[in-house]
Amino acid sequence: MRRLWLLFAQTVTVVLALYFVYAALGPQRSAPVRLQQMGNAERPAVMLEAGPAKPPLSASGSYRAAAGRAMPAVVNIVTSKKPKRGKHPLLRDPFFKKFFGDRDGEGEDDESSLGSGVIVSAEGYILTNNHVVEAADDIEVALADGRKAAAKVVGTDPETDLAVIKITLDKLPVIVLGQAEQAQVGDVVLAIGNPFGVGQTVTMGIISALGRNNLHINQFENFIQTDAAINFGNSGGALVDANGNLLGINSAIYSQSGGSVGIGFAIPVSTAKTVMEAIIKSGHMVRGWIGVETQEITPELANSFGLKRQSGAIIAGVVRNGPADKGGIKPGDILLSVDDKPVTDTNGMLNLIAQLVPGGKAKMKVLRKSRETTLDITVGKRPASAK
Repeated sequence: MRRLWLLFAQTVTVVLALYFVYAALGPQRSAPVRLQQMGNAERPAVMLEAGPAKPPLSASGSYRAAAGRAMPAVVNIVTSKKPKRGKHPLLRDPFFKKFFGDRDGEGEDDESSLGSGVIVSAEGYILTNNHVVEAADDIEVALADGRKAAAKVVGTDPETDLAVIKITLDKLPVIVLGQAEQAQVGDVVLAIGNPFGVGQTVTMGIISALGRNNLHINQFENFIQTDAAINFGNSGGALVDANGNLLGINSAIYSQSGGSVGIGFAIPVSTAKTVMEAIIKSGHMVRGWIGVETQEITPELANSFGLKRQSGAIIAGVVRNGPADKGGIKPGDILLSVDDKPVTDTNGMLNLIAQLVPGGKAKMKVLRKSRETTLDITVGKRPASAK
């Protein structure tokens, strides 16, 4: 009996030992998985002992937020111009038309061109370049959301190559105006437009230079230079900062081939805003004028005049009976300041005088025969063809 009990105890011990070994080393049982419907397939909905979800990938280095903010307000502009009608009297003669038909402009298609623009007001005002809409008979604006509308010209300013057109649509996206005066060389910028008619396109670059002038593109120049690609069709489009705020209106490029070589120019938003407000108010830009022709002070001229300075503008000519003539300015005078603002060169002088209000008086300091004189000039209104 004792022998049987010992055998039983040993057997139970072995069985328990084998059970614990199997439990410790055997395969793990999977936790139950619940499935949920996802379209036409099923996938695990909840996994036990799953790790924490990974955070979304960082957008660091991406400018998609800036592009997404500005792109809806940038539009494509298609203009068309009807062919010129024949001017020969015979083409208008009724007997000629009776036998040969109306051949006045026969076989000629409408001329069309592409450009871009920026919606700057919920009322439908759009900033673009003057050369985009100049002499156009019909203007069509296409929005990024697919809508299209005919546009009319509110006013133009050829001297800055800016124009304001207007469309009538509801719920228009409006771009936010930036601070161009706070921009610095090296800042990242995006150019948005419709190059070559391929559709809305964003290119990236930096501000290469500020205050570019004497390029002989426009009469009034204060360009932002950028290496963001600007091509045919980008004219009138937006140059925006890294936050999507408008810094300038893309206007021109330097290129020998017609394509972008990394030298593009945009009109600062500060200039564009001033011109836009004047056009919306009165239909055109009003500038001051005194009626003078000027010349830069070169080292050679400084020596010949015995000048100790090379800043200012030499008065080379005076319009007879113009504001400067009536105020006492004479050829050979050197204009030093306008309303106590120093004149650095002819371009600076032009901008200072243009900012004056026609009809008002301005104090102008001139250097005449080594003596400084201050003159009171009644400012005139700048003619459209003034230099």
